[in-house]
Amino acid sequence: MDKLPKLPPLAAIRAFEAAARHGSFTKAADELGMTQAAVSYQVKLLEERVGAPLFLREARRVVLSEAGRRLAPSVNEAFQRLHAGFAALRETAEGVLSVTAVHTFATNWLVPRLGAFQAAHPEIAVRLDVSSRSVDFAREDFDVGIRGGLHGRGLWPGLKAHAVMPMLFTPLCSPDLLARYGPVETPADLARLPRLFAHDEWWEHWFKAAGIAEPPPPVASNLAVEVQSMLGTAAAGGQGVAMLMPAFFAADLAAGRLVQPFELMATDGNSYWLVYPQEREKSAKIRAFREWVLAEVRREAGRAVA
Repeated sequence: MDKLPKLPPLAAIRAFEAAARHGSFTKAADELGMTQAAVSYQVKLLEERVGAPLFLREARRVVLSEAGRRLAPSVNEAFQRLHAGFAALRETAEGVLSVTAVHTFATNWLVPRLGAFQAAHPEIAVRLDVSSRSVDFAREDFDVGIRGGLHGRGLWPGLKAHAVMPMLFTPLCSPDLLARYGPVETPADLARLPRLFAHDEWWEHWFKAAGIAEPPPPVASNLAVEVQSMLGTAAAGGQGVAMLMPAFFAADLAAGRLVQPFELMATDGNSYWLVYPQEREKSAKIRAFREWVLAEVRREAGRAVA
């Protein structure tokens, strides 16, 4: 490929375009955040490169020379195209929000509510990626992430983090399971029920919160799944009792597909967090999504208290 002819410095071209448009070095300097002397210097550099004066210096004003009048329209058009190109890019970038979220938060909390966000912000299309890994925002094309689990301490260098909700969990099961195994009146009664994902440390946290230092040995279960959404589906199907976050299964609880035998909720100290690069904090689409998510959480927390 042939090399393009070497252009003069962009700063010199920019100074010339602003001065030609305003007919003033002073006004060009104000627009560009430069001193008048700096604008004059840049124009002088450009004149040396083209080999002709571009302005005629008159008392208290400058006017374009013949060479300047020939050059100015092309330079102005080029800058207009640059402005239009970057404006179109910004519009496209601001029109698509790329979100990465951990599985159960995405499927059980975010997706059922995304319609409300898009109704409030029809100008923003949401692209959702479901993954348990912590993406590298510097290397991957994502705007916002929802993180939790063992990473949920809100400490990620270079990222702004907002606590969305604490991980509060309790045993959930189906009414049919309780009917088969008898009433569950105390935490110790759970020893009679098949326990899904029994080696999850959440069971230990919950039993300790219930005053039982050592969880009772679980009834064997042949199902091995670890994702909350899948555990919830298995529990609703009567396959065992699962340690779950009721916040993710409100619809199942309301419909009676799941029941919560105990009011006691426990936590391991972790939370779900909304994160994004610190330098993107003022992005309109990120601000809109952040404010919507946090408002939804506050609204639902208020409704639960009421």
